[in-house]
Amino acid sequence: MSRPGFGGGELPAVFPDWSPYQDLESAARAYLRDPDIALEALGGVLRGASVLGFTLERFVNEVNGVWQEVVVCDGSRLVLWHGEDVPPGEGPPGSMTSSLRVVPVSTVTEVGCRRRLTRAENGEVRVDSIDVYLLLTSLDEAPPGDEMVGAPRHDALRFGKTLDDGGAGQIARLEEFARLVASVVGRPLL
Repeated sequence: MSRPGFGGGELPAVFPDWSPYQDLESAARAYLRDPDIALEALGGVLRGASVLGFTLERFVNEVNGVWQEVVVCDGSRLVLWHGEDVPPGEGPPGSMTSSLRVVPVSTVTEVGCRRRLTRAENGEVRVDSIDVYLLLTSLDEAPPGDEMVGAPRHDALRFGKTLDDGGAGQIARLEEFARLVASVVGRPLL
């Protein structure tokens, strides 16, 4: 089974696993459809900074095509790259967007990590999904004035992995990333 991709190529419905790769470049090249675009954008911001940890995401949407994301933590910043195919009719065939966002770690006010555990009949416990959120001091984009219901909401970055979407290795790597960010939140920057 495959899905149409950027430039008319076919993409497998199941993506390769990036979790065995400890360095960003190898993981991106194994997992992303457009690793050169992502690495160039990230490199322009990182400029030699140490990559302490990262997480990757990719899925195929029936309307927009491929959606890809890389989030890197260098100890003081979260650098997010997002690439997404442009829907048909909103640009020339094969068009995509490439976006970059830099979030200072000092703006992360809370790190949350929820694991869903299952217990086998023999008593063995395993993690079958993980949801991570990073609550930020910035406000979520909200509709103007009278359309807004309730108080403004803080922006949050959300990440998730399951056994079906990423597997045990990516679940473990996302949990490792959450722990890394949690370990640097609230520490003074040197």
